[in-house]
Amino acid sequence: MSDADVAEQEERSSSAIQALVERTIQRNIKGVEYFASAAPPVGLTPKDRIHKRGTLNLYRYQPLVEEVYRVPILMVMATTNRGYVFDVAEEHSFVRFLLNSGYDVFVMDWDYPRPEEKSLSLDDYASRFFDECIFKVQQASGEQEVSLVGYCMGGVLSTIYTASHPEAPIKNLACFTTPIDFSEMKIFSHLSQRKYFDVDHLVDSVGNVSPEILQVSFDMLRPSGRVASNRVLWDNMWNDDFVGFHRKMDRWANDMLPLAGEYFRDTVKKLMWDNQLLNGKLVVDGRTANLSNIKVPLFHGVALHDHIVPYEASKHLVELVGSEDKEELVMKGGHISLIAGPNAPRRMWPALDHWLAERSV
Repeated sequence: MSDADVAEQEERSSSAIQALVERTIQRNIKGVEYFASAAPPVGLTPKDRIHKRGTLNLYRYQPLVEEVYRVPILMVMATTNRGYVFDVAEEHSFVRFLLNSGYDVFVMDWDYPRPEEKSLSLDDYASRFFDECIFKVQQASGEQEVSLVGYCMGGVLSTIYTASHPEAPIKNLACFTTPIDFSEMKIFSHLSQRKYFDVDHLVDSVGNVSPEILQVSFDMLRPSGRVASNRVLWDNMWNDDFVGFHRKMDRWANDMLPLAGEYFRDTVKKLMWDNQLLNGKLVVDGRTANLSNIKVPLFHGVALHDHIVPYEASKHLVELVGSEDKEELVMKGGHISLIAGPNAPRRMWPALDHWLAERSV
């Protein structure tokens, strides 16, 4: 090796060491800032609340383009979490993407159920709330038909409503990470086994079910998940963009909501224990939610590495609905990353836009 080569190698080594030292210094400085700073702002896209009833909020987002598709979108959030996951940051917002693509966007979101709302049941969440919100969307938009877009348990509720209200003005149904066979819900199915889990005693004792109970279940799916996440965060503490996005998603993941007592009881007994949505025996608000009743166009988005709703739990939706126009899209990613991960703007969001565009005129 020539003297010039040796000098070049030494220079590269010196530069690498210097970069490592600088990164370590920045990691420590920013680590202090991380724990000392306030929670990051989320959900900043302008919106108006057009309806509220207790735990239920219905928002309409202000348009970002002059021309919009005829059929408005009603997005339905999972009942365990806040809807701002659809609008994490200005530069990474599912809602903003849809608005810029020309859709009139409404979102069903949730607050903490009040103690007196412990009597809210699956009838309320999967039927009456939908009736109210669809009517409000019709009033606000001036259109009769509505496309439902449901995430996780929001997808379950949207599916139940569409299956039990075949006469409803639903133009399209899009679901993501949506369980249909609850016997395949892994740890949730094991923890809620009928012979071990006294759901009646729990609900009768506490009323609304604490989010801590639900959080423990999620943590048990990946016991080392928090440790691994914190390690990745520390390794990237020098990267402002990474840290900013991580903090917002971490805020959302830990901002879990209690569940209304009767709704929780119904979910355990009717869905977890008896699997009534899968076998066509679920009755909601006096109506049978048979999946074969669904005739509208269906889009089903599935995350290949979903540890919360595995494919075995969601795969039956497309085969059981009565729709002729139906499509299933299996994408790499996990339960949250499918709709809010770094790759979502390049994969799932455009896929939904492409599917909805020709069905929203």
